[in-house]
Amino acid sequence: MTVTVRDKLYIGGSWVAPGDPGLLLDILSPHDQSLLGSVAQAAPADVDAAVAAAREAFDHGPWPRTTPEERQEIVRRYDALRAARADEVAAAISAENGSAGWFTRAGQPFLTRQVEAYLKAAEEFGWEEVVAPSDPSVAFDTIVRREAIGVVAAVIPWNSPFSAATAKLVPALLAGNTVVLKVSPENSLSMMLLADLWHEAGLPEGVLSVLPADRETSEYLVSHPGVDKISFTGSTRAGRRIASIAGAHLKRVGLELGGKSAAIVLEDADLTAAVRGLRFGALANNGEACILQTRILAPRSRYEEVVAAVKEMVESLKVGDPSDPDTFIGPMIRRDQQQRVIDYITLGIEEGARLVTGGPRVPEGLEKGNYVTPTVFADVDNSMRIAQEEIFGPVLAVIAYDDEDNAVRIANDSEYGLSGGVWTADPERALAVARRLRTGTVTLNGSPISFDGPFGGYKASGMGREYGKVGLTGYVEHKSITRNR
Repeated sequence: MTVTVRDKLYIGGSWVAPGDPGLLLDILSPHDQSLLGSVAQAAPADVDAAVAAAREAFDHGPWPRTTPEERQEIVRRYDALRAARADEVAAAISAENGSAGWFTRAGQPFLTRQVEAYLKAAEEFGWEEVVAPSDPSVAFDTIVRREAIGVVAAVIPWNSPFSAATAKLVPALLAGNTVVLKVSPENSLSMMLLADLWHEAGLPEGVLSVLPADRETSEYLVSHPGVDKISFTGSTRAGRRIASIAGAHLKRVGLELGGKSAAIVLEDADLTAAVRGLRFGALANNGEACILQTRILAPRSRYEEVVAAVKEMVESLKVGDPSDPDTFIGPMIRRDQQQRVIDYITLGIEEGARLVTGGPRVPEGLEKGNYVTPTVFADVDNSMRIAQEEIFGPVLAVIAYDDEDNAVRIANDSEYGLSGGVWTADPERALAVARRLRTGTVTLNGSPISFDGPFGGYKASGMGREYGKVGLTGYVEHKSITRNR
């Protein structure tokens, strides 16, 4: 395997030496701990340089003053370049994250769908429009302008880095903002590839910086006086901290945070189809995704049938090398994340849940990597910590319910409200149940999440929305200009 060294940072459209050349991080494979590469990491001085470049580009550069159509063309160019190197992108993410190859390859066309949804929204947005007065007797009308906010600090997690970056960069840039993208150290190699692609697309000087950095440097960025908006995806704990910083400085803020979503399997559901769908809806990306439906709510009349079907499905999944085309679940990204998941499995046993399959052990033959054994618990009470806390690994809890009202109560009994699902043979009933769930996204019978509709969470799952027109709105200020007619 070729070991890659990237000893420069992408700041304001140029590759420059970092302020601290000693901050060179070795990126290790989560599969076998082999060295993948070494990448420069940003320090506060690099943040200062990136924000200064973004500030200059926004205040005096061409980007905010280009037409929406010109900005759209740059975004199209970027996505075409990314699509042409889709296999390289997928392989880079798999190597760094441990995400199974099927997942990273399947994600490539979804990145294009994300971009296309934002482009459609931008084309139809109404960047400047005249609003007729509600009272026709008044002698003025109103011009409503949607203008860029300014310098955006976009902070993304490690689990789906290209998707998270796309969700923030594309709408921010389409609106005419400049962006400092702070990425996780674990994604340093793939995010340098992302910087290459945006650079090749032709962004003007200063418009984009991409900085791998630790949490302390991330906090320095979001606290920076030169930043106008913070857009963050990550844990609820970190989101609360960022919200407090944004409030203190009156910065605009959008937060996409954690989840502990429920899949309600109604008594008339096609169980074969439901379990086949939950293979992806509950366990994609090694279980390291905030939207996964890891609480499976089953009717008492079919409870053991559901438990047995979920057990059979989980035990059929191959765990191993993410580059193996037959692998469904790869390793956790880091040793501490592996231990976190194992500790939750141990906790579930201590809480009294019935261990159906799996357990707190590393799969045989995979001891070099950050692997855990996919685990299913039954007889789970929704008050247990394994049902309330986000584990971020392949651990499922099957919870019994008495009737539809009880199922909805259990699903809503969570501090989170990001995602959810309903499985039933009755489409109208599915829709009725979905309307009662206090969560930002609901999928019916395994339907995919749409990039045209808004995505985000209720309660502790965040504030604001991404995707489509609503997501684009989060990156503009609204200005009203009244004039005499």
